[in-house]
Amino acid sequence: MKHFQFADAMFMNLPPRSVDLVFCSPPYEDARTYGLDFSFTHQAWVDWAVPRFMACLRVCKGLVAWVVEGKTRDFRWSATPTLLMADLHRKGVNLRKPPVFHRVGIPGSGGPDWLRNDYEFIICATNGGKLPWSDNIAMGKPCGYPPGGAMSNRTADGQRRNARTGVRLSTGRPVTNIANPGNVIKCNVGGGQMGSPLAHENEAPFPESLAEFFIRSFCPLGGIVVDPFSGSGTTVCVAERLGRHGMGFDVRQSQIDLGRRRLAEQQGV
Repeated sequence: MKHFQFADAMFMNLPPRSVDLVFCSPPYEDARTYGLDFSFTHQAWVDWAVPRFMACLRVCKGLVAWVVEGKTRDFRWSATPTLLMADLHRKGVNLRKPPVFHRVGIPGSGGPDWLRNDYEFIICATNGGKLPWSDNIAMGKPCGYPPGGAMSNRTADGQRRNARTGVRLSTGRPVTNIANPGNVIKCNVGGGQMGSPLAHENEAPFPESLAEFFIRSFCPLGGIVVDPFSGSGTTVCVAERLGRHGMGFDVRQSQIDLGRRRLAEQQGV
């Protein structure tokens, strides 16, 4: 398998429903030009993003997850993550409620009159129905209460459900002692916390721990994870380390070369 490949066209040639997970972070509006004069803003960015998100859905049989953020200028937020979700919804895309990536607040964000920005949206969608594979407690922690203990609620049919495990208490089924981690994903970012020093040779890396959360939760061992905006190769490297197959695509040869260097370093080559 070629782990890193060049350009959109090669991604578009992937067969339909051929990968298990698409996890990526596309360019955020015109925050950076990436040497490509990337300058889309507001609805123009959404119009750029929609066909690319649809292309991800075409090749994926499982979850498509995009880490995205808007911009604030002159005391006004661009709302591009929510505009993208709205346009996808209107096209009939099967959205899942978006998790949020809770990160260390961006210094200087919020400005003189507003709150520091501590999170980014992760837009998630599928081709409909139950996911073909997931382990939604893969990143969970031991429950705060023993199975059947405190913190339960009554469902519409009168049965009680343990709030920590999500398992009906009256069914007699085995109960896990690992709690569902929830949809606020907390990761440290910044120097020394991204997983590899090479990550910082890209303009906008995300931490390996964020990729790990989605790969362990939504791609089976031996499955295929694709990142169509691979940058420094974080997604691919984490996938390979966790026993999955990673494929990364990028329109810049410099980033393809960077991803290959990073994977070689991880493999000790």
